[in-house]
Amino acid sequence: MRPGVVTVLCLVQFVDVLGVTSVVTAIPAILAGVDAGPSAAGPVATTYAMFFGAVLVLGARLGDRYGHRRVLLVGIAVFGAVSIVGGTAHDVTQVLVARAVQGAAAAVSAPSALRLLLHAVDDGAARNRALAAWSAVGAAAGATGFLIGGALTTALGWSAVFWVNAPVAALLFVGVLLVVRVQPDGRDTGPLDVLGAVLLVAAVMPVIAGAALLEDAATRPLGAGLVALGAGVAVLFAVRMRTAGAPLVPAEAFRSVNLRRGSVQSFVNTATTSSSAVLATLTLQDRLGLSAVLAGCTLMAFSLAVVVGSTVTGRIADRLGPDRLAGTGLAGIALGNVVLVVTAGTWWGIAVGVAVSGLGIAAASVAATGTGTSVPDALTGSAAGVVNTGAQLGTALGTAAVVLVAAVAGTPAGWGVAAAAAGATAAWCFLRRPSVTR
Repeated sequence: MRPGVVTVLCLVQFVDVLGVTSVVTAIPAILAGVDAGPSAAGPVATTYAMFFGAVLVLGARLGDRYGHRRVLLVGIAVFGAVSIVGGTAHDVTQVLVARAVQGAAAAVSAPSALRLLLHAVDDGAARNRALAAWSAVGAAAGATGFLIGGALTTALGWSAVFWVNAPVAALLFVGVLLVVRVQPDGRDTGPLDVLGAVLLVAAVMPVIAGAALLEDAATRPLGAGLVALGAGVAVLFAVRMRTAGAPLVPAEAFRSVNLRRGSVQSFVNTATTSSSAVLATLTLQDRLGLSAVLAGCTLMAFSLAVVVGSTVTGRIADRLGPDRLAGTGLAGIALGNVVLVVTAGTWWGIAVGVAVSGLGIAAASVAATGTGTSVPDALTGSAAGVVNTGAQLGTALGTAAVVLVAAVAGTPAGWGVAAAAAGATAAWCFLRRPSVTR
């Protein structure tokens, strides 16, 4: 394994995922700074995730076509440059444009970073350790973003949440240039499926945007309509993938049992952890009266547990195998949510519950990414995009569903739904036929 390459590429993943949540705690200050009303809070919070989730597969295919190292460098450069635009924004439109381009740039970067990481390590134990590091920084970044965003806003103002990305992107750009010198041989020279890309973006964006609107009774009808629209366009996308001469996602990828399993696991992983973290954040701030920074500190238990769990997972993954590893991780996520239900949202209960979930997702994420990318080399880029898209959809739809249940039946019921979903998927992983090797 090449530690320098793995470190740089994992840092790219950290920054990309951090962008989803780092702005959330800064939203009140952003709206005040650009004289925007409360109605702009939702778009500011979700625009990044919407573009990130929608463009991931296209980003992977661009890497296959033009070279993953080159596409990664372009994505990092655009991310850093547009962060300056966000930091100097004077109205909410400029903020939204900056968030949209940031999300798209991250979506272009992430699949190529994962493809380059997998190319840099050998199969077996080295691959498991690299995937453990990748999964750890991704899961930790989402929870850490709330704390980092709150701390930067408190200390330096809301624009710092954008500005800080510029020097970080510059360092990552130089790091990739100096350290990541080798990339996969061969490129896809066939035509790019533009219509397929448009249909996929048009399917994913309404689902992510609509899912966020489902959480509020006033916007729920619009949210349901957008989710239905996305589902309808997804059918058109599936038809396009069957009929196109050179589809955006190769037919071999759709036929891959490993990719299907990995994508489902990625969806459930984020659906059952992101949603419970959102409920934990709301409970800490709204019911227990903690500040955004203190709430973020409490959720650091999740991030620390992910780091510890990923270290252990990298050592035991070969012995357990992908299916038992996935089942064990999902069982841990289910147990963490059960702790949250039983302790009824106390401060210490939330810290323990999210920590147990963090240990679980450390194993589950390695299993999902490892299984989903265990495909022929020519399909690894596409697989990276599809697995990551599954994770983003899981965050959007899982959070919407669990928060909706919590609003109707109480917060413990929301955590209970997350526990049931993770537990059922864990049972499926233990009982199904073993995953095939690539």
